[in-house]
Amino acid sequence: MALPLYDSQPARRVPWVTYLLVAANVIVFLITPMANFATWYGEGDTRRCNAVEFTLEHGAIPKELTTGEQQPVPPSIARRCGQAEFDKTPWLSAFSSMFLHSGALHLLGNLVALFVIGMGVEDRLGRLRYLFSYLFFGLVAVYGFAYTSPDSTVPLIGASGAIAGVLGAYLILNPRGRVVSFVPPIIVIRLPVWVVLGYWFVLQWLSLGDEESNVAYVAHIYGFVAGVLFAVLARRAGPARRIAALSRG
Repeated sequence: MALPLYDSQPARRVPWVTYLLVAANVIVFLITPMANFATWYGEGDTRRCNAVEFTLEHGAIPKELTTGEQQPVPPSIARRCGQAEFDKTPWLSAFSSMFLHSGALHLLGNLVALFVIGMGVEDRLGRLRYLFSYLFFGLVAVYGFAYTSPDSTVPLIGASGAIAGVLGAYLILNPRGRVVSFVPPIIVIRLPVWVVLGYWFVLQWLSLGDEESNVAYVAHIYGFVAGVLFAVLARRAGPARRIAALSRG
């Protein structure tokens, strides 16, 4: 799989929102039990139980999102870690889940893609619209995943759904762009963006049947499609606004 490393088309303004999102994801990760930095969660089994309970509390659980009701801690977890006590508002977990990651590699893979591609999307949409669209893509991915598997009680975490939306938006806003990408094991190559992102999307689609994977491929697909549609509407709205401004002049 090709990992984007550098966008060959430089941004025209400082991508403060992209920087903010990257920083927010890193800071949140460091204060969760999934990071070794957060020593206050204990060690060994204590830490693992705290990580599981933290994920249940702040992750997006499909059955909670579709019913609006907090689900009990699964019996297997309660037997091993005890009965966790917390009050959860399911719809808020759709937001909090976007900033949680299971480990450093999970975080790094997401943030590299966000940093490289997000700058270009922010440059073309503007800061405020980019921020709201990022959150919107994430919500579409989370709720799309939830309604695809409405009875699932496995929590969904990660920024990948929102970032998938950013990838989809970039494909429409900069279709002729080229991205310097790393192709394992050692190849670094400059590829058209439609090759990199088109291959990524096809890979998500082909991976849907992988029942052994813990990756929410369907959430990626929902987010990507949301990004594509949003960018199409944004591109159409741009010329309309310019024409309206000229007519008023």
